[in-house]
Amino acid sequence: LSFSPLGVLNIIATIASPTISRRRPKASSQKEGEVRKAPSLEEPMNHGRRPFNLYQRGRPALPSKASLTAQRGKILAFLFITVLYTAFLYHSGGAGSFLDPVKSDKAFAKGAHDSMLAMASAGRKLTIATWNIAAINNNPFEYWLTIPDNPAYEELMINVEKFLDAPGDKDVSVSNVFTDDMFGELDKQMTDIGWPSVRTYWDDDFKKRKIISGFMKDPLLGSKRLASMPDRVTNTINVDGSPEPVCRPTVINMYGGDLGTLEKWWGEWKTFMFVNPLKIKTTEGIEESIPYQLLQPIKKSKYPDITKEEETVSLPLQTMCGAIFDAILVHMMNTVSTPDVWQPLKSNMVESLNKKKVPHTLEILENTYAESDIITLQEVSSSFIDQAQSGNLGEKFHVVSPKDLDAVRDQNSVIFLNKKTFPGGKIKEITPLVEDSFENADVPVSKGDILAITTKSMDGVPFVIASFHGDTNGLATKPVLDAIVKAMSNDKKLSNHQLVFGLDANTYETEKPGKNQGVMDFVSRISHHNLASCWGEKPKIPKSYTTYNARTYLQPQLNKACKSTEKRECGDVNPKDFIIFAKDAFSVEKMWKDNTGEKKYIEDMAFPTLTFPSDHGILATVLKPKAS
Repeated sequence: LSFSPLGVLNIIATIASPTISRRRPKASSQKEGEVRKAPSLEEPMNHGRRPFNLYQRGRPALPSKASLTAQRGKILAFLFITVLYTAFLYHSGGAGSFLDPVKSDKAFAKGAHDSMLAMASAGRKLTIATWNIAAINNNPFEYWLTIPDNPAYEELMINVEKFLDAPGDKDVSVSNVFTDDMFGELDKQMTDIGWPSVRTYWDDDFKKRKIISGFMKDPLLGSKRLASMPDRVTNTINVDGSPEPVCRPTVINMYGGDLGTLEKWWGEWKTFMFVNPLKIKTTEGIEESIPYQLLQPIKKSKYPDITKEEETVSLPLQTMCGAIFDAILVHMMNTVSTPDVWQPLKSNMVESLNKKKVPHTLEILENTYAESDIITLQEVSSSFIDQAQSGNLGEKFHVVSPKDLDAVRDQNSVIFLNKKTFPGGKIKEITPLVEDSFENADVPVSKGDILAITTKSMDGVPFVIASFHGDTNGLATKPVLDAIVKAMSNDKKLSNHQLVFGLDANTYETEKPGKNQGVMDFVSRISHHNLASCWGEKPKIPKSYTTYNARTYLQPQLNKACKSTEKRECGDVNPKDFIIFAKDAFSVEKMWKDNTGEKKYIEDMAFPTLTFPSDHGILATVLKPKAS
């Protein structure tokens, strides 16, 4: 069935014409026996009906009941055909021609076109890099690292793996590690602050459990969040007026105190949890809180595996489980290694991966990518933005961050514009326009994930530059790309801008429909929009991998741990990062990826490393404008 706008309008006119004008018809002037003159070409062909005239004056005659019934039927038919045709156009992709889309500003379009020609004739190209700079947050042991000059690291992590995977006779009772005396002191501290005692839980259950099979590997303990919740809340606390956070005495953060014995650990742990108040910045201002006051009740409505009885004592119960968890970690480290080996190793890792993360990242950008025209970064902290703006990079680049900065998660998308290439810097942020262009309201995007701006190059070429960090499963990636394209195409000036889009798409080689975003499906969406990526029409596996990370056994989620011999098989090794641009405007002259900071990528190497601080490789390309 073939439809056209004109055809549908004729159908509608045919249905509507006898109902729109209801004036009494004039008496016929044709005499009996007179042959009616055929209409001329200038006269309308009415086919026995009055002309369809929306503007005809005169008071209509009151219709009869029969005519009202006929009217209703015809109006319903009119509405049905309209809806049917609109749906047909929408699904066939042709609604644009019927709904009269925003037309391009001709003068602006000509200027943009001439500027592209000027850029091409001058032989100028664009060098672009994109990098998700986040990786290690608090726990230096969380991911397998590549430290070739220190075999002690690999030995330590393999011994931890063996201890947790096959403990044998080392799987002792909890009370052999976190003793009855320790529990007694803890229970008194908790009852002194007004919490109920959990002695029955200790005596009847937890003290009798095995430290590995009964506690660390207990799936219910995980689903109830009795150990992970207190760890998440108190692991690392940012305090007002201090450049460094305060850390709970435990193995799995940046705590720098002596954990060589359980006795030393226990004294420091109690003081941290129950004695020293910390100045913490909140939405209400600066508040003083002792760490135990930061803990939140665990609700059965959110974590259904917890019992009603456990819910009522969830504050002291999670505190006890948190203490047992930390005690087991300290015991394990001093069993598989010695304090004079693992503690200096941890200090070195903390210094490189945590404390010097921002300086290392800035150093790579300054030394290796300072000649880039555009750099898009993801998961950037406010501290990094401040240091980039005030340092060497700020002298060479316009450092653009979102107007609505995410200060809570502290993970923002950022754009660097070379001041020579883009002398005027950012013209306007259009992130709200992109977000308003989502087809659905449930796109899993957080504050700070998207940054989209307009700018103009030294040749006068107008650009939309965007940086984006996709959710863990990549389910927001296609909707965000669609929204950017829609926002640009619906604006008569933006439609003539050139798009450059650097992103951590969080795409996966193996797609699980509805659960993650497959890379090939995303590439198809790029092509659908007449865009291209630096990978070409089809990313080549494994050359397009930009991540290679795997969790160790020294972190709270043991179900996600990878054995030393299975890092690649169970780790995150995927093609996640992209640079996208207009297919008709640019071609790729050169591209590379980098997990060393030296424009080199070592395949089959887990990272971050002590010299490369991110779990994403850098992706870079040189784009050449097409002369046509």
